[in-house]
Amino acid sequence: MHGLSRLGTGSNRSVSPSPPSSPRFRHGRYKNFAGGGGGVGRGGKQSAANKIVFVLISTVFRRKGVLLFAPLLYISGMLLYMGLLGFDVVSLKNAVVVVHRRSTPGSVYRSPQLFQKLWPHMEAESNATHNALMTAWNLKMHQGWKPCVNSIISKTGFSELPKSNGFLIIEANGGLNQQRLSICDAVAVAWLLNATLVIPIFHLNSVWRDSSKFGDIFDEEFFIHALRNHVNVVRELPEDVLQRFDNNISNIVNLRVKGWSSAAHYLQKVLPKLEAMGAVRIAPFSNRLAYSVPSNVQGVRCLSNFQALRFAEPIRTLADKMVERMVMNSSHSGGKYVSVHLRFETDMVAFSCCEYDGGEEEKREMDIARERSWRGKFRRRGRVIRPGANRMDGKCPLTPLEVGLMLRGMGFNNNTSVFVAAGNIYKAEKYMAPLKQMFPLLETKDTLTTPEELAPFKGHSSRLAALDYTVCLHSEVFVTTQGGNFPHFLMGHRRYLFGGHAKTIKPDKRKLALLFDSPHIRWETFRRQMKDMLRHSDVKGGELKKPSGSVYTFPMPDCLCKQTEAAANESSLSF
Repeated sequence: MHGLSRLGTGSNRSVSPSPPSSPRFRHGRYKNFAGGGGGVGRGGKQSAANKIVFVLISTVFRRKGVLLFAPLLYISGMLLYMGLLGFDVVSLKNAVVVVHRRSTPGSVYRSPQLFQKLWPHMEAESNATHNALMTAWNLKMHQGWKPCVNSIISKTGFSELPKSNGFLIIEANGGLNQQRLSICDAVAVAWLLNATLVIPIFHLNSVWRDSSKFGDIFDEEFFIHALRNHVNVVRELPEDVLQRFDNNISNIVNLRVKGWSSAAHYLQKVLPKLEAMGAVRIAPFSNRLAYSVPSNVQGVRCLSNFQALRFAEPIRTLADKMVERMVMNSSHSGGKYVSVHLRFETDMVAFSCCEYDGGEEEKREMDIARERSWRGKFRRRGRVIRPGANRMDGKCPLTPLEVGLMLRGMGFNNNTSVFVAAGNIYKAEKYMAPLKQMFPLLETKDTLTTPEELAPFKGHSSRLAALDYTVCLHSEVFVTTQGGNFPHFLMGHRRYLFGGHAKTIKPDKRKLALLFDSPHIRWETFRRQMKDMLRHSDVKGGELKKPSGSVYTFPMPDCLCKQTEAAANESSLSF
């Protein structure tokens, strides 16, 4: 007989869905294919060669023939795409045959050439009065949403916290937002199991190399207080419980929970062990709860992420000053500014295996960076790296120059205040120069603060990321360039704050790769493509969560209600 859990036997448990099956393509049969005559001569005779050709063509265009040749066609197409098969361009010059090897798409970083061609047009528009910053979002087309987390949880919650089934200890790893993910999922699991959550332990990550504890990044007291009516949270295990494990937390059983486990798995597998032993550990805990869980569990996730987790006081104080300074610097545009999450750090460039314009020196530096952080992963036998294919597939980090080209094409003029959130940019002096040329009012956390203000945060990547996160959160326009937890959490947080709209530019990087690979494109054409991309981001800004989506990125409809529904929920709760 199990102890009390949040989802009883009669509740609707949600199991993480299997990936959707691939659609079945039905090919029509090419019947009665005669090729325009069948090759029969005047006298009714037909050569053997003509017969063979006719039979082959007929076979290929029948269903079984197509399926037979499809793998060969696919492999040939991929070899052409990746550049293993290439066609040479032959030309005559002074009666001499000259063979030119045609470079594969994306194999050459052409963005600097494009910039040189388009820069005069940008300069001509420098004094333009219109700025896309003021008209980027058509908020009238989006239904207004309002937070309603407490009402969602209250539908199935308890009037007061029942007796705990035991203590849950988790270990959060990764960077700032990977830790955030683990914390919020741990709160949801603790609520589900009716467990007491011990303040999460932060694992020292080999890549992030930040020794910060929970209380160094987040407001511990506020976290405990905000969750008091839903989940009991304690700073550490009580002495009597720890003594049962010889005062060594490592003696507490560590449950190896698979990634993306369902709510049902925790109730069936973890709850009995929690009740039997009084305390369990789950380490590591990253991505250990499925996206698809019951709506009340999603509500707890949102309560934790959007309301209970706030940064520690030293971070909040400096971050608020930075936001105020950005607003003051943007007084000519009503205090509105653009923030860009720029992922062009050395490790990111190295991991992407993309090539830019640094030649052999760049290749050597990237090889050293890959070996330092991933030790042999990129030198395994059989691993083929195709930088050109990576670029055309949209997997290369956008350079500062490319971000500038995109924004200027969208209509953000040189009077736009821009905040760049980033780590240590690879060869910053070289690569940041064109972005500063396009946007002179550019700031980073280093330029927006004094050395004395920033000194306590140096050497702590998660605390520095928290400063960036806050400034980006309050910008009028947020630009994401490379994916990852930082933009995903920011998009969701901005939707939660701004009535359901992310106010985020999420560019189509495959389309950008084609445009940046066309140095002869006309400015009018490039600008039209960029404005279409901005409109697409506006439409996608109010996107609802799909079954396979994350509530941290898409909080509607699990954590926000339409304004009419939110008002009804509030009135039903007020008594």
